[in-house]
Amino acid sequence: MSVHIIRKDISFQPDSSRVIARFLYSSDERSKHLIALILNLSEKEQQQELSNVFRKYAKRHRNIIKIFEKHFQRLSTVVDAMGIDPHNLATNQKLLIGSYFTMEYSIEAAAFFNPSIVEDPDQSRIGPGEKRVILSFRATGEGHISSIVFRSAIIDQDNLIMVEPPGRMLNAPEHVRNHVYRKKTFLAKLGEMQNIENAAYPVIAQKLTETFTYEELKRYVEETKKQIELDPLSVVFLRETMWLASSHYEMDFSLDTDISERVIFPIADTEKKGIEDARFVKFTNEDNDQTYYATYTAYDGSSILPKLLVTSDFYHFKVLPIHGDIAQNKGMALFPRKINGKYAMLCRIDGVNNYISFSDNINIWREATMIQSPKYPWEFVQIGNCGSPLETEAGWLVLTHGVGPMREYVLGASLFDLDNPQKEIGRLVQPLLVPNRKEREGYVPNVVYSCGALIHNESLIIPYAVSDYASTYATVDLKELLAMLAENATVSAA
Repeated sequence: MSVHIIRKDISFQPDSSRVIARFLYSSDERSKHLIALILNLSEKEQQQELSNVFRKYAKRHRNIIKIFEKHFQRLSTVVDAMGIDPHNLATNQKLLIGSYFTMEYSIEAAAFFNPSIVEDPDQSRIGPGEKRVILSFRATGEGHISSIVFRSAIIDQDNLIMVEPPGRMLNAPEHVRNHVYRKKTFLAKLGEMQNIENAAYPVIAQKLTETFTYEELKRYVEETKKQIELDPLSVVFLRETMWLASSHYEMDFSLDTDISERVIFPIADTEKKGIEDARFVKFTNEDNDQTYYATYTAYDGSSILPKLLVTSDFYHFKVLPIHGDIAQNKGMALFPRKINGKYAMLCRIDGVNNYISFSDNINIWREATMIQSPKYPWEFVQIGNCGSPLETEAGWLVLTHGVGPMREYVLGASLFDLDNPQKEIGRLVQPLLVPNRKEREGYVPNVVYSCGALIHNESLIIPYAVSDYASTYATVDLKELLAMLAENATVSAA
């Protein structure tokens, strides 16, 4: 017997008209040649070209002049190498040069999927039985580069999601600040991550000043490579050193942006090929203060690295690395509060089974205990979580995904003990949600997937992706689901 699930008639589709302006660069030599061609135009021709750019693109971006100025500033090294004093260039010349080093990027042209959902920090101006929520999505564009985007919505008393119309002027962060590192703290973290018994460590330790930036560290690493005989341990150590530094940064969005206009696009080297599958959760600490965290996977083209996104208002974000022995696979999901004084995280370190980890530090995770393995045919290939656990009186409710024959992804559900979530109380025998005829066709066929659900009005609200292309949502009566899980008790001692 299966749980009754109600699919809702709403679809979040990719929209190729939603674009951001990205910096466009090929090489120093081509850039020099291009800048020379632009400056060789007459003043009248330069003005005509800039006017044409403004006419075509000014209405598509919030402040295109600011974008062109910023992109021109990124060419400072090239401009200096050409012997050009930027102070001698007219404003229009700088803007025109900036426009040639700018491109539009359609962030969600290819796919709009893997959603999560959290309660909005602002719950004002809503009616009885309503809740304002924030939906996050993985948006994918040209080159299959993924970013994180948002939608604001209200769930009414009948569990209908009313999505606010998205804004048209998309914005990357207005300010991005690399972390300023302190030598003592940085070396301590390196010691937690890697074996420091190598030739590179003492050289790096000696070079570091009391405070330093990412660029300074990069120079120290390059100098170290030339000074020592590189052994395998030193190579790994230096790579991890740069990874740790590149994973820290902060970003701010303009206060006049709608949340649907804020795009978290890859910034660090470790994520240049995409930011994948953010699992957002509202975390409440011992003092009842609330912070929003999202675990996500950064992809640099060859390796995946788990990271942590932190915000309280969805305007200002911090990015932290997640490191330790278990930070090696996709699908980490943070519990919404500490358990027995420790942070708790679901993870899948072997790609097949579900694990749980506990830590005193939110971004250092060392050991994990297996709490679930594939049991039913629809999850024989692998089992994983579909977002952070939800707290109920009966236990921790965890949405899972299972992979079965023909690599069909389905959603399941499990229940774990509140005080000891290593103990599984029950698991659905049949999948909760299976791709139907309409949902099975798409970029990756036969896949339904979610990065987080929400409890509202005694119902489970499940936004989910359809074949890695678009998204929708479904609802389940919470009491019915918990009763079914109780019937399928599978208590396993930790």
